[in-house]
Parts: sequence; C-alpha cells; structure tokens
Amino acid sequence: MLRASHPEPGGAVTLAMALLAVGVGHRGWRLVAVVVAVALTQLAVGWVNDWLDADRDRTAGRRDKPVAAGVVSARTVGISGLLAALAIPLPALPLGALPTLLIALVGAFALLYDWPLKSTPFSVVPYLVAFGLLPAFVVVSLPGNPAPPAWLVAAGALLGGGAHFANVLPDLADDAATGVRGLPHRIGARGSQLAAAVLLLGATLALVFGPPGPPSWAGWAAASAAVVVLPLGMYVSKRASGRPVALFRAVMVVALIDVVLLVLS
Repeated sequence: MLRASHPEPGGAVTLAMALLAVGVGHRGWRLVAVVVAVALTQLAVGWVNDWLDADRDRTAGRRDKPVAAGVVSARTVGISGLLAALAIPLPALPLGALPTLLIALVGAFALLYDWPLKSTPFSVVPYLVAFGLLPAFVVVSLPGNPAPPAWLVAAGALLGGGAHFANVLPDLADDAATGVRGLPHRIGARGSQLAAAVLLLGATLALVFGPPGPPSWAGWAAASAAVVVLPLGMYVSKRASGRPVALFRAVMVVALIDVVLLVLS
C-alpha cells in the first residue's frame, strides 16, 4: 500500500509543506493538522492514480507498480484512495473554514489530474492550481487566517507546473503506448524539458525577488545557479547522443533549489 501511494513525490511534497509550516510559525496541534491534511492529499492522489491506471500499468509491464504486479488488489487501493480523499478536509476543520476549503480544493484538483485531465491538453492545470494552493493553505491556517502573499502562491504554482513536465518525462514512452496524451506527450520530450526548465526558473525568480526587501545572498546564489544550470543542461543535451538526460538532471537540480527557497522564504 505504501508503494502504491507514490511515496517519493508524495513524501517530498508533505515534507516540504511541513518545513514551510514550521517556517511560518505553526506549532503543536496546528502543525500536526496541516501535515496530516497535506499527507492525505498525497495518499489520495497516489492511490486513486494506481487504481485508475491498473490495466494500463499491466499492459505496459510496470512490475514496479504493486497493483500491476498483483501484490495488492486494485479494489483495495481504490477504496483506500477514495477514503483518503473524503478525509482530506477533516484535519483542517479546527483551523477554520477557509483552510478547510483550500485543502479540499487541493485534493479536488489533484484528483482531477488522475481523471479526466491526465490525457488532455489541460493536464498541467491541476498541478498549477493544487501546488499554488498548498502554500496558501499553510499560511491561511495560521491564527487569524492571514492572506498568503501572491509571490508565494505564484511560486508554488510554477513549481508544480514544472514538476508535472519533469515527472512525466521518464514515462513518456509507456504512456504513449497505452494511450495517455497529456500536454507533455503532445509537445514531446524536448518540449517538456524546456517547459519544465522555464517554469522552474520562473519559480526561482518569484522566490528570490518576491519577498519584501532586497534578495539575500542565498537568493542571489540560487538564482545564479538556476540561470547557469538550465542553459548548461540544454547545451549538453543537444551535444550528447541518446536520451537528453543532462537537461532532465538540470531540471531536477533547479527543482531542489526551488523547494529549499520555498522553505526558507
């Protein structure tokens, strides 16, 4: 069940939001409520994804997928995903009506990716919306429900959009063979890498120049690294034969930089 929940990306998102919650001042039961609510969104989207994709994963020979490998039944994973989705707003109820609404919307848009938007040109929309709302939820959950800064919401949305294109890259061939036609599949591997690079660079700039006051030395260093790493990855990918892994790795480096900036912002 843990493997079917997509623990790596789900755990990374939950950890990033937990650190952000500590950074903005959450403590005690409020911190626990925020982390549990975010974790439920990740469990729901992971389990529902593997439930809906069970036949497709079997066709593609995805032995790394527990349902496709026969380790756990699709029914068990599907029911667990639906229960997790229904439970998403519950931990946020003590935080207020607005945080409850925001985290419910995060869950709803995340599930809209699983179905029906995954195979459409709008596949990036759930990522943009859900990742923009996640840091907003963390801030709004503070006592008094303060409004989140626009630059933080924009940075989250851009980071989510970039993550979508980067995350799909390893599965483009398997997805195409089983009929998945999201936006990354329509623009191809090169276009997806470029889209991921542009979106993540935008997230970096929003996190560096968005907060009030002059950028810190750490911010300048992060922006400089992103500006150097992404074009370097593009250049090496064009010069190399075979799969353009250099740009993919450069995108991953900038994504990590953005997550660190998000937490420190």
